[in-house]
Order: sequence, then structure tokens, then C-alpha cells
Amino acid sequence: MKTSFLISGRCFQLMACLCVTLWLAGCATQRVDWAARIGHYSYEQAVLDMGPPDKQAKLADSTIVAEWLTDRGGTYTYSTPGPYGPFYSGSFNTYTTPGRFVRLTFGPTGQLTAWKRFYK
Repeated sequence: MKTSFLISGRCFQLMACLCVTLWLAGCATQRVDWAARIGHYSYEQAVLDMGPPDKQAKLADSTIVAEWLTDRGGTYTYSTPGPYGPFYSGSFNTYTTPGRFVRLTFGPTGQLTAWKRFYK
């Protein structure tokens, strides 16, 4: 006996609309505009927003340079099948993605003076 699933047109439209809405919501995440925050963003606000920095240094003129990890890198491995199917492995490929960081520099007044994104 053959089993089939029938979905009404209205139900299909509703599911398609829901999928598109979720997809667009995922694309709507906003990146931080650090250039607009220069002179208006303090070290305390940065710690409240992103947590304590991964690294920081206080310079002689009371300038604070701090780095935050924004996206952890990773190592990924995948294999390709060999000529004899699953009994003989082909090759293994490994690739590594770097971690993403943001470095914020706060002047002696505690306000943001410079920023930089980098990978390591």
C-alpha cells in the first residue's frame, strides 16, 4: 500500500512564508559600527556589552588597549571516498579558520579613540 502525504495549498503557503521570514530575520543581524562610537563609547560600556577582554594593556599615558574574541576559529576535517568505496579511504582534507578579534583603544579619558578587526 502506498502512503502519501497531502498538504493543502494554504498550509504550504503558510510554511513557505514562515521559512522566508526566519531566513530574513537571520540576515538582519547588525554589525557594530565602531567608527561611529569613537569618542562616545567608554571602556566600562565595552566591558558591559562584551564581557571582560581576553587581553588588555594599560600604557604609561593611561591609554587602555583591549582585545576581545568575537568569533572562535576551528579546525575541520573531511574525507573523500577512494576508488574502492568505503573500504579504502581516499584522502583526508583539513582546513583551519582563524579566530576573529576586535582591538579597542581607549584614551586617558576612558573614551574609544581607535579600533581594529583582525584575525589570528
